[in-house]
Amino acid sequence: MRLLVLAVTAALAFPSVALAQTLPALPTLDETPSQRIARRAEMTPPVLQEDAALRAAIGSDARKRAAVEGQPADAARDPYRRPLETLTFWGLTPGSTIVEIAPGAGWWGAILRPYAEATGGTYVAVARPVESMGVDDGTADIVLVARSLHGWHRGGRTEANMAAFFKALKPGGVLAVEQHRSVEGLNPDITAPTGYMPESVVIRAAEAAGFILDERSELNANAKDDHDHPFGVWTLPPVRTSAPRQGVATDRPTPLSEAERAEYDAIGESDRMTLRFRKPA
Repeated sequence: MRLLVLAVTAALAFPSVALAQTLPALPTLDETPSQRIARRAEMTPPVLQEDAALRAAIGSDARKRAAVEGQPADAARDPYRRPLETLTFWGLTPGSTIVEIAPGAGWWGAILRPYAEATGGTYVAVARPVESMGVDDGTADIVLVARSLHGWHRGGRTEANMAAFFKALKPGGVLAVEQHRSVEGLNPDITAPTGYMPESVVIRAAEAAGFILDERSELNANAKDDHDHPFGVWTLPPVRTSAPRQGVATDRPTPLSEAERAEYDAIGESDRMTLRFRKPA
């Protein structure tokens, strides 16, 4: 693998985080398939709550229609992003004040906004957290960060953003993280341009801001994803980059063939970490 060859010499500079004994170990460079299965089996899936408003938001007709021509409808991505299970894992409850960071096309917002409206909660979308979090300090129940940490790492914004999240959350509040995950032990300076981050680096960044790692989940893991694609994570669905484009790290100057495109489509969406941190009470 190209990334492995480039990055393994730098791995010692980024040691794994020392996790609490109750949390399963992070994946390693030499993890075998049987070890991966055993590690994932140690993780207890969330008990799904009977939340009619959440199920209604996830099952809405609006999520079954593509917002942009040529892109999949939000609901078509549910098998890869598991919204009910993931939001339950993060601890979403009726009436919550939810702040989503850099919502992009609004995949999570299409669920969380109507859910908040139906349950008397608040949903706020924030593009630049260091400028404003959109809520008073110490009032947010959940701050949600999805697929943004690789960009912050490249821009040197992780520390400031984590501090803003910590300030916005109430004591006991949750920092919810979903992020494309690289092989553990690699240098994030090398993996971040491809869209992936080592899980231990993300954990360390949150803990440095004062957060406590509450739990990790393999809900959104994808064993088919080897994390090494010609146009980074954007090679995979839903973006499906098939030719070189500005801003995407690549050493391939030519477009994918139809057979190669089919191969990457078959992988599905990326392998992702799903983390729950808490601000100490």
